[in-house]
Amino acid sequence: MRSLLLIFFVLLYLFPAISQPFDPAKMNEILYGVSYYYEYMPYERLEKDVQMMKDCGINVVRIGESTWSTDEPQEGIFDFSKLDKVLDAMYKDGIKVIVGTPTYAVPQWMAKKYPDIMVTTMLEKQTYGGRQNFDITNPTYLFFAERIVRKMISHIKDHPAVIGYQVDNETKSYQTASDNVKRSFLEYLKRKFKTPENLNKQWNLAYWSHSISDWDDFNITPGWANQAYWLEWNRFQRQIATDFLQWEANIVNEYKKPEQFITQNFDLYWRNDQSSGPNPDVEHFQAAKIFDVAGIDIYHDVQDLLDGMCISFGGDYTRSFKRTNYLVLETQAESRGWSATQYPPYDGQLRQCFYSHLACGANMVSYWPWHSIHNSNEAFWKGILSHDMEPGRLYYEVKQTAAEAKDAGSHLVNLKKNNKVAILYSIDAFNALNLRPFSKKINYADIILQMYNSLYRQNVGVDFIIPESNLFSKYNIIVIPPLYIVTDDVLKQINEYVKNGGHLIMSFRSGFCDENSNIRPIMMPGLLRKACGFYYQEFSNFNTLSLKDNPFHVAPDDNKVSEWMEFLIPEKAKVLAYYDHPSWSKYAAITQNQYGKGTVTYIGTVLSGTLMEKVIYNVLEKANLLNDDQKLYFPLIIKHGTNQYGKTIHYIFNYSGDVKSFDYSYGTGTDLLNHISIKSQSTVQLKAWDVLIVEEN
Repeated sequence: MRSLLLIFFVLLYLFPAISQPFDPAKMNEILYGVSYYYEYMPYERLEKDVQMMKDCGINVVRIGESTWSTDEPQEGIFDFSKLDKVLDAMYKDGIKVIVGTPTYAVPQWMAKKYPDIMVTTMLEKQTYGGRQNFDITNPTYLFFAERIVRKMISHIKDHPAVIGYQVDNETKSYQTASDNVKRSFLEYLKRKFKTPENLNKQWNLAYWSHSISDWDDFNITPGWANQAYWLEWNRFQRQIATDFLQWEANIVNEYKKPEQFITQNFDLYWRNDQSSGPNPDVEHFQAAKIFDVAGIDIYHDVQDLLDGMCISFGGDYTRSFKRTNYLVLETQAESRGWSATQYPPYDGQLRQCFYSHLACGANMVSYWPWHSIHNSNEAFWKGILSHDMEPGRLYYEVKQTAAEAKDAGSHLVNLKKNNKVAILYSIDAFNALNLRPFSKKINYADIILQMYNSLYRQNVGVDFIIPESNLFSKYNIIVIPPLYIVTDDVLKQINEYVKNGGHLIMSFRSGFCDENSNIRPIMMPGLLRKACGFYYQEFSNFNTLSLKDNPFHVAPDDNKVSEWMEFLIPEKAKVLAYYDHPSWSKYAAITQNQYGKGTVTYIGTVLSGTLMEKVIYNVLEKANLLNDDQKLYFPLIIKHGTNQYGKTIHYIFNYSGDVKSFDYSYGTGTDLLNHISIKSQSTVQLKAWDVLIVEEN
């Protein structure tokens, strides 16, 4: 027996357990990291950087996604010595590595020798000098991209430092409209619509004599005035990006080990120098299926403008892609943006933002970059280390945060969320309303962010769903920004959801057009009329006016609506608000209708933020979803989840520069960062820009 046991343990030592496939919900620690670019350094300092990372608690770096010209300095000549050097140095000090494929920025020799790779859009041909300015469908580019990916991944796949791969970088189609793309688009139309006659019918091409009798007559040009054309072109462009990511992920999958993961750093809609809503150029929910774990880049305001909302939106949105934990592959360290937008965070804000990501279900937070760059377009997009490359204020804040995360990490990793409210996001509606806007000042992203922010400030947890999902029945409340483009099937699903007891908050212009951008030739809101309990025939743009008699009892400056009004005529619906206008006061602005076991609350105009909060509170009350969370209000934000030990975790944030007191009304537990007991019904103080994390007993 002893000899058998000896043989068993020898075999166990020689042949360790078979690697388990990567599971984003079963990570064993919080990853706290940085993007690191050895190639950009002004002098040799790899050993010093690695030691500084180790000393401050960084346990993962992302490398390689920007290094094609380093890895292949001339066509067919490969040099991975710098990559090897970084991997070896990181592994020596126990730092894990995510390697990015370098396909998002091509070397000069390629553009010079093969100029056809540069992207041609509908309007112009791009020239060399930036990044993401090439045609991701071009056969020459794809040949070189496949070769560098295969060379790189096969070279490093067995390195023990490598835990995963990032495919490309913030990938989109870059609006490619080269000849091969135009041919592919025509084939796409043929597959989808089958015959020219059907295309004529679905797109109403008789208008302005655009109908065709032969596919060869179809023109693909920037001159189209038909919205259906552009809606389909946008869908096709998003499919190009998804197909490219699938193609590259397939290559990496040929080499990676089961325990290694593949991800992509999706980015959000970029406005006002920060992430600002979903990105209408990428089919995130579809593309995320390609990857083992979803990844996101989130950049947000700091200093007095830090409210946590951008982080929360990005986190809830990304978690919803695969309905599990995700990675933040990029977020800002010091100042983000350009030389004229230098706003470093206040003391404590970097730490607070780290936990803000974790509270939404992130299992990794990584700053871009580790070191500020000394000569580049992003020289003032500053890292943990400033241009002097020495430890400073933020370095020591990262060190404190990393120590806390290491201590409490097993209680914070793999957080599970169970929300009862969802926002229905439609990328088609977003794109269509960019083509046919309802306002010259705001767009779909503004409305979805306002709705999200109104829930966020009232401490309501949120998921996101898309029209194609079958998840409606999971939620007590679904909030719908303008659903301008929608199929009959989805409208029927919405009707059934309400009839079966769901509560709907729906915005103006919903149900207006079918999937081909045809305005439905029926009384609006079309197939939703019975559920909504009203109809309308007219609508108008305007500047600003009030709601009649201030029905939600808000301050006069908050009792405002703007931009767009629908003239709602109730049939069965209860009117919650009328317009205060000499001509339009007989029309409803906001209605609520009982339909089956549920309700539809319809908003026919653009509300002020305060009014939106009041409408949402009304529906929360009707759906019996009000609880102790609503006793707190921004700047005190609370988020919940269940950790891997099955215990309830509460994150409470103070997004303000003042000390805030509140009554802790949840179960008695332990403050995981300070290791003290927090008793139920006790009064707690939170310092400026601070966080309390309680694990219930």
